Amino acid sequence: MKLTAELSVYPLREEYKTVVEAFIAELLKYEDIVAATNSMSTQISGDDTAVFAAIQKALRTSYEHFGRQVLVAKFIPEHFADIGPAV
Repeated sequence: MKLTAELSVYPLREEYKTVVEAFIAELLKYEDIVAATNSMSTQISGDDTAVFAAIQKALRTSYEHFGRQVLVAKFIPEHFADIGPAV
């Protein structure tokens, strides 16, 4: 099933930009998904298995490097955002 997820990560530390940028960079390692970022969130689309795997890996990696954080996610099943690759 195609799926789009909108993600916002909130690091529980002062150096939040580093954490957010690392989280997004980890998401972008997956070629099976497409992603777009803006100042409020990151949207990723693809097969549900690929989307969930990317989120799980990015969150785990971010937690291991930076500690606790909050991830807010919205999911739209059976939806594929017409977004190009992240720049």
